[in-house]
Amino acid sequence: MNKPFRYRLNIFLFLLPALLLFIGVLIAPIIMSTIYSFTEWNGFTTPEFIGFKNYIELFTSRSINIQRALKNAFLLAILSCCIQLPFALWLALRLSRPIKGKTAFLSVFFLPVLISTVVIGQLWLKIYNPDYGVLNVFLRSIGLDSLTRIWLGSKKTALGAAFVPILWQYVGYHMLLMYAGIKGVPVELTEAAMLDGCTQAQVSRYIIIPYIRPILRVSVIFAITGSLKSFDLIYVLTNGGPNHATEVPSTLMISMLFLRNRYGMGSTIAVMLIILCFAFALLINMLFKEEK
Repeated sequence: MNKPFRYRLNIFLFLLPALLLFIGVLIAPIIMSTIYSFTEWNGFTTPEFIGFKNYIELFTSRSINIQRALKNAFLLAILSCCIQLPFALWLALRLSRPIKGKTAFLSVFFLPVLISTVVIGQLWLKIYNPDYGVLNVFLRSIGLDSLTRIWLGSKKTALGAAFVPILWQYVGYHMLLMYAGIKGVPVELTEAAMLDGCTQAQVSRYIIIPYIRPILRVSVIFAITGSLKSFDLIYVLTNGGPNHATEVPSTLMISMLFLRNRYGMGSTIAVMLIILCFAFALLINMLFKEEK
């Protein structure tokens, strides 16, 4: 056995456990979901092949209303890109400068990412509680009783109230990514710009932000795909209600799988989410593609 072959064999054997885990956890479920999406199956009987009927029903049936779920998910993606990411970038730029207590600020802003999403949901349920919640109590204390609401129980306010904790929780995550990218900017570039008379804002705009373009691309991908597959916080806060006002594709999928026993339709929604996430990831990569 020659050395090059043994070298490649050793590499393959070292990578084999990770490869098997990757196939078993990611690839195999995607393949099975794709197969089940072409069937009518209640989880107990033998799956019946029905072709593309699930896909047709998904986008035509009023009882499923995937349009509203997708609209809510896309709205969350837009808010993530327009509010969450700019705020995270502003925090990262501020914390990259010499300030006192930088480590404490980084820890505080990143803390929500470390806390369980279910715990975060329970905390915000207490904030939104119409009787003793912090938000309504504060509004009453300053004489704005007319602005108090049943925040998660009204169709007018439930969607916005559910989105606020999602946007808040992951600001620290994107901030830390961007902060790490900013710390990687060569000091010579920023110092030369400052010596040439550039302001801090100009250094950030023309040197730092273009330099961390790959990090911004990753953050945009995470923000959009995370919005499309958002589930846990919305499930804890509203479970898709009231009257499907906060429904997103993931809550609709869970409803199909475990409440209606329509595993074929649930798999169809899962496949749609996979396709959307891959499509947006490719689109964002194309938009951020740099010329050689």
